[in-house]
Amino acid sequence: MEIKKIESAIEGILFASGKPISEEKIALALELDIKTFKSIISKFMSDYNSEEKGLKIIKINDDYQLCTRSEYSEYIKRALDNRKNFGLSAAAMEILAITAYNQPVTRAYVEQIRGVDCTGIMANLIEKGLLEKKGHLDVPGKPSLYFVTSEFFRCFNISSLSELPKIDDSDIKNAIKENEEAQIKLDIPEENQNQAVE
Repeated sequence: MEIKKIESAIEGILFASGKPISEEKIALALELDIKTFKSIISKFMSDYNSEEKGLKIIKINDDYQLCTRSEYSEYIKRALDNRKNFGLSAAAMEILAITAYNQPVTRAYVEQIRGVDCTGIMANLIEKGLLEKKGHLDVPGKPSLYFVTSEFFRCFNISSLSELPKIDDSDIKNAIKENEEAQIKLDIPEENQNQAVE
């Protein structure tokens, strides 16, 4: 198959998929080896994304997706009458950051860093498709392991976790230590401090 037809086939596959699709699946469908496919799609993405189109191809880890350009989002919302635009609270952003930088994580790990119960917010992030449970930690109680999703990468316009800003591990360790110390301190009113415990 000639290159132009392969590129058109890739565009058609990405459009029909509507969600991220792996390079292995696309290469298999086109009967190409991975090395050849990567070479073709790399040039195709560069050419496709440099044009003034309303669409672009993005790469999310080893998956590809055809999506609209963010600069046209207002027009698209108006045309589709799509008023459902959710924001994320500071707490939700913290949980996503903790997960993205440390995945896989357990809920207990996230709560240890934040110092508060995160059950509701994490459930909400799963419902929004930004977090997902995949597997369990091999310890007593078998807690669920949480990961960020391909939707997370798409929403934050990044291709992989390596694009996240670098942070100092000591910041996380200090946050955990501060929360542990805060939990150890007892908040007893002064008038009750001298009372004997029965």
